[in-house]
Amino acid sequence: MSNRYVAHLQILPEDDANREIINGFLINQQLLQRNIQVLPPAGGWGKVLAKLKDCQLEKFKERRLLLLIDFDDDITGRDRIVRDSIPKQIKNRVYCLGVRSEPEKLRGSCKMSFETIGNTLATECAEGRYQLWRHELLAHNEAELSRLTVDVRPFLFRI
Repeated sequence: MSNRYVAHLQILPEDDANREIINGFLINQQLLQRNIQVLPPAGGWGKVLAKLKDCQLEKFKERRLLLLIDFDDDITGRDRIVRDSIPKQIKNRVYCLGVRSEPEKLRGSCKMSFETIGNTLATECAEGRYQLWRHELLAHNEAELSRLTVDVRPFLFRI
């Protein structure tokens, strides 16, 4: 568990597949694990939004929150619903990333385990190079990923 009063990132995954990707992210050697906390899977993207209040961003000003959802091939619609669900006072500290369709399709396309996908994505974030992030099932995350990495990279990775 991270210190609630210093900069840290909470991750709220939609489901177990997303949690497995995060597990791969967590084993990356460049990650400062003390500054990250993974919450239990919510059980669906709608439930991720319902649990947003439980993350207490209003109370803990140094907390950032990453919502990890499946976009189920509706990037524009899902993104709009997510954005509209985030209270204005915390919007700059909440991020939403996910696979265009679902993680299982990414795993099949890449021919990697979820853990390997997560570890690779973490390495790319730490090193500032984005090859897997440009995969057709992840490329839609570019703007949000850029916003997230600018904010969390200084306290999340050994650079």
